[in-house]
Amino acid sequence: MHLLLVRHAQSYVNLPDWDGGYVDVGLTPLGQEQARRLAHWMAHNVRINALYTSTMARALETAAFITEATGIPAVPDDRLREFGNCYADGRPIPAEAMPIYYAEFWGTERPYTRISESGESWILFRVRVGTFLDDMLARYARTEPETTVVVVCHGGVIDATFDYAFNVGAQRRVEVWTHNTGIVHWEYVPDSPRESWRLHAHGMVHHLIADDGRWLGAQPLLYDATRHAVPLSPDAASSEGD
Repeated sequence: MHLLLVRHAQSYVNLPDWDGGYVDVGLTPLGQEQARRLAHWMAHNVRINALYTSTMARALETAAFITEATGIPAVPDDRLREFGNCYADGRPIPAEAMPIYYAEFWGTERPYTRISESGESWILFRVRVGTFLDDMLARYARTEPETTVVVVCHGGVIDATFDYAFNVGAQRRVEVWTHNTGIVHWEYVPDSPRESWRLHAHGMVHHLIADDGRWLGAQPLLYDATRHAVPLSPDAASSEGD
């Protein structure tokens, strides 16, 4: 089974000057273009067997572009909502209850402590993401090896998936930074004589280079890494030809 985790396209809450609080809002004009490019790439490069999405507006809107391009309907799942956007029992926080005011500490610093009065801790968040992943494995792990499941979600969900696959303890030490519409490619091989999980790629964003060369992302470094190969030194180049 191939599992493609996709972070949603740029939302208004991602803007550095956004001061509207943690409300559930959709995509910026740039985000819509990012989602359109993502969907076009998927339609031409991925045979999707199942598509799932977070129930937050920015993920639903991103998934809608994929559905339009591929014809695959998106199945919404509250367990894919961003960290802090569910109550402690896993129920989604409704739009009318936002904005959410979080604790001053970062959630992973105190993983057992709730980050809002009635919300979840990092560990409870990992539980809800983990139950989704458990269900995906139960449903698809022993289907055809090339079965591909696409999940439109959030940066926090991708972080929690790394914790799940790598069996990370409560005290995580690395933030997995994923660009808007970045794709993480996992493969699960249940009968492998080695590890069952294979990480093929993280943060694929090549679809964000427009036909005219414009970069549709917010981080220039990713454009440089995607667009330009590192040139070989003369010595290395001569040895390649030997």
